[in-house]
Amino acid sequence: MTRAHLTEGDIDEIALGAAVLGTGGGGDPHVGSLMAKRLIRLHGPVALLQVDELTDDDFVIPIGGIGAPSVSVERIQAESELLAALSAIERAVGRRPTAVMPIEVGGGNSMIPIATAALAGLPVVDGDAMGRAFPEAQMVTFHLAGYGPGATVMVDHHGNEVVSRPVDGAWSERIARAVTVEMGGGATMIDYAYGGDVVRECAIPGTLTLAKRIGRVLRGRDAAGRELRDDERIDALCADLDAVRLFEGKVADLQRAVDGGFTRGAAELDGVGADRGSSFRLDFQNEMLLARRDGALAAVTPDLITVLDLATGMPITTEALRYGARVAVIAIPCHEKWRTPMGLLTAGPAHFGYDVDWVPVEDIPREHATPPAIARTTEGKAA
Repeated sequence: MTRAHLTEGDIDEIALGAAVLGTGGGGDPHVGSLMAKRLIRLHGPVALLQVDELTDDDFVIPIGGIGAPSVSVERIQAESELLAALSAIERAVGRRPTAVMPIEVGGGNSMIPIATAALAGLPVVDGDAMGRAFPEAQMVTFHLAGYGPGATVMVDHHGNEVVSRPVDGAWSERIARAVTVEMGGGATMIDYAYGGDVVRECAIPGTLTLAKRIGRVLRGRDAAGRELRDDERIDALCADLDAVRLFEGKVADLQRAVDGGFTRGAAELDGVGADRGSSFRLDFQNEMLLARRDGALAAVTPDLITVLDLATGMPITTEALRYGARVAVIAIPCHEKWRTPMGLLTAGPAHFGYDVDWVPVEDIPREHATPPAIARTTEGKAA
């Protein structure tokens, strides 16, 4: 069987799509894409392994960055950290990795496994453990299925290595976050390293392929290959993802700070166009987690809340959001694993201290929802 490979030409589309799925977090996709492209250029394309192709003998390593996205932009992850982390996990468990995978498909953490795979000559799994990005280490589908983090490795650019064996996901987050702060707010991390049988059970399949498809839309081609104008891209993306277009506005106020190893804050938007006269608030902890329109719930975690440039459709991360930016906010239904009681307990609004009940984004009343810019036929003419 001929296996698909990721080439340098695939990376920009995957990075764009991952920035959408990252809901503002997951690390800077541009920095990660530069690393991935460079290493593919040096070492060749990366084999793409489907989740259902994994065998029980495989040993799969989820690898990514942990810390505040703001720090990851200012202090670029060193390539040496990737091999150091692989070496550390092999020593810790006495088992050689056969593949790597994203722990989350969001942002730069979609790029780190591809870069690692190119550097180490390993395949990368087309799947992840979130279907998006989340800010805390236990917010993975392995945890939802009852699996612990196992041996956990953290390395930094100074050459420090920390190996821990947390008793559960909550302790993994507590330990890792404290270490991250001491490492300057960012580190490379491996956790939930398991055999192929567990990964087949737990991983959300096809998420790198999904990210590439999203990126293709944002670069101007819909699923049928039709060329899209800039003002059509957000509507095409929403149609492809069953997403809800929540609001169009201008950033009127922005509070953002690095706190406890996270980038935390809130953005206030003033409506423009059809949303003029309304206000919108976004609360984030690395990722956008809660959206309110005129004080009423518009969307909330674990559903995905993504901020896009209103003119181009390009995704905007929490650290790139700026006062005065004109943006569109969309919400995407999360994977069904997060809509279970365990999923909501792990990453629902109550976990983050929000005094709202989770409601599926597609079921929230939209009396004032932002309409599509123009209704169009498949030929691209005004309907």
